[in-house]
Amino acid sequence: MNGLMKTVAIALSATMLSAGVAHAADWWPFKISAAKGGDLNNVQEIEYTPLEKAEKKWSLCVLFPHLQDSYWVSVNYGIVEEAKRLGVKVTVLQAGGYTALPKQISQYDDCMAAGADAILISPISEAGVAAKIGEGMAKNIVNVAVANPILETPITARVTPDFYQKGFQTGEYVKQFLGDKQSTAVGFPGPQGSGWAETYMAGFRDSTKTGNVKLVAEMFGEASVPAQLRLVEDSLQAHPDMNVIWGGAPTAEAAIGAVKDAGRTDVTIISSYENQTMLKAVQDGSVLAFATEYPVIMGRMGVDLAVRALEKKEHEKILLVAPGLVTKDNIASFDTTQIFAPEGFSPVFSVE
Repeated sequence: MNGLMKTVAIALSATMLSAGVAHAADWWPFKISAAKGGDLNNVQEIEYTPLEKAEKKWSLCVLFPHLQDSYWVSVNYGIVEEAKRLGVKVTVLQAGGYTALPKQISQYDDCMAAGADAILISPISEAGVAAKIGEGMAKNIVNVAVANPILETPITARVTPDFYQKGFQTGEYVKQFLGDKQSTAVGFPGPQGSGWAETYMAGFRDSTKTGNVKLVAEMFGEASVPAQLRLVEDSLQAHPDMNVIWGGAPTAEAAIGAVKDAGRTDVTIISSYENQTMLKAVQDGSVLAFATEYPVIMGRMGVDLAVRALEKKEHEKILLVAPGLVTKDNIASFDTTQIFAPEGFSPVFSVE
């Protein structure tokens, strides 16, 4: 990541900490980084405003890795609500987890066979779905990456977090919190090969190259609480001096119980992304902070980008959501309707 992007992301995150939206229905304008013309050397802050209505009832097909946690349920909510607002059809398919790449590939075929005008994809692995995306693009199907990145494969547009900055800024925050205390960290970034997990890890790793936190291990694994619990428990045994646990929301969720069971009161837990449990955990102090990437907003923008492309209207090719760092001190200032689906919301698989 070049210096300009880092500077822009840091500036934006500070801006977005104070940016609030009054109502979920009126989520715009939303401040976000746009790589103008798809050029990552020309990243600018814009205020994103969606279309008022689609010109026709386009058919959108959505591919998720899974819908097993509140993060992806929140992206689902954003997609569903924006589809209703714009007046387009949506079919949602989920593969069942990050080990289910063959199923996601098959589901891409299902989207094409069903005659989808656009496919919104959150890839399990970019390399794994690249060939299918190529097929879809050759058939003039609009392809939009939502949340999970597609970086090398030609695609219509993408709206994703700035994963590097999320890793880097959570690292900077935990160092600041610990002050002069020399600490030992283990990183739990997520599933290897996903792309986003490696980029999260790169950001945190770079942060720990200076300062008071020493990174001693990187533990990749499935982004589920049971899988992360095994990794955290193993690390507590292998690294008894570990007193910083950094990872995704499933890691932090697993670590709360694992640390308590181990009788440890000296461990700081920080999360590189959010779910509903993180909201409560930051409020009660069991997790120091989490970096949010506004899942609901990414879902909404993904739908709008697809419709704009289908209607040959001007649209951004690359949108990067700069992280907002949610702590106990500022949590009340965040508009959580931008981050989480309403409590009790269940995934919706079809919008007619």
